[in-house]
Amino acid sequence: MRWRTTILTASDRGSREDIELTSAVVIRELVEEELHGEIVDERIVPEETDEIRAALIEMSEYYQAHLILTLGGIGLTTTDVTPEATRLVTNREVPGFAEVIRSSLRAAGLPSAHFCGTAGIRNQTLIVNLPGSPQSVSRAMLALIPDLELSLFNIQGREL
Repeated sequence: MRWRTTILTASDRGSREDIELTSAVVIRELVEEELHGEIVDERIVPEETDEIRAALIEMSEYYQAHLILTLGGIGLTTTDVTPEATRLVTNREVPGFAEVIRSSLRAAGLPSAHFCGTAGIRNQTLIVNLPGSPQSVSRAMLALIPDLELSLFNIQGREL
């Protein structure tokens, strides 16, 4: 099955744009090559709860994404609101994904304690917050790939 996937970047800072665009390329490649998914939408929104929330709902409902991967807004600053926006739109939290991300970052010697991202299910869409840097997002995605396919099948009410 080809998993319909979207990438949502939350960003206010133009100086981070190159890093975030590179991170989106890393995600795109891993989704297409490792998960055998298809990117059906990709966008950047301001780091505002309402903007992120609206984009997550649209990606889930209009694009009927199986998987939404977010970049940005997962740290400790006051503008880092992606986890909060994600929690507003999900019916069920899936804490294991954030645990895997933190563990993989720590094992690679990358900063991990400040990662506040979450994951959850909205209807039949899995939403996962990812770290923003290309190195961190690559490490996180490679750690998540083994769990993503089984999780997506389960959310769809199917078995692998």
